[in-house]
Amino acid sequence: MATKPSLSTTTTTAAVPEISKDMDPKHVAETQLFVKLMSIGVPVPENCNTNGYFDSFLRNFIKVDQIQRGRISCTIVAKPPICNGYGTLHGGAVGSLVEVLTTACARTVVAEDKELFLGEISISYLSGTPINEEVIANASVVKSGRNLTVVALEFKLKKTGNLLYLTHATFYNMPVSSL
Repeated sequence: MATKPSLSTTTTTAAVPEISKDMDPKHVAETQLFVKLMSIGVPVPENCNTNGYFDSFLRNFIKVDQIQRGRISCTIVAKPPICNGYGTLHGGAVGSLVEVLTTACARTVVAEDKELFLGEISISYLSGTPINEEVIANASVVKSGRNLTVVALEFKLKKTGNLLYLTHATFYNMPVSSL
């Protein structure tokens, strides 16, 4: 009986990309260099290849400061693992933080018998967060009804109070499945 290969073994063989004939070789070379510098295609370490790993990893950078009905305030530290090659908080990390924090904020007002389905996130990236800086994230429920909850979240640099990111998330409040 054949065994199913793990993710790390299936991603170790680098496939040669198909490149369009009308591409300028200089642009192809620049793109390939970018892909290499970003470590795209590098296998996920086996100890990270577990269910829930990313959620646990992300929680290491969040400290909840205050929880109220319809509001959550947190401190986030832009540590190197969630920063990009430019020395600032990675945009994808910001998006992940938005998902976690807005969901937590929505949970302060949505009944437990409702499941939250994230329908939309918008993020305005106004400035970068330098590596190792602390950020204050304040989330608040803008509107919550029977079927819909909207949460606004702003990120400010703790040191200066400068606004970094403005975000909104829309959740659909769904009845919990009885399967």
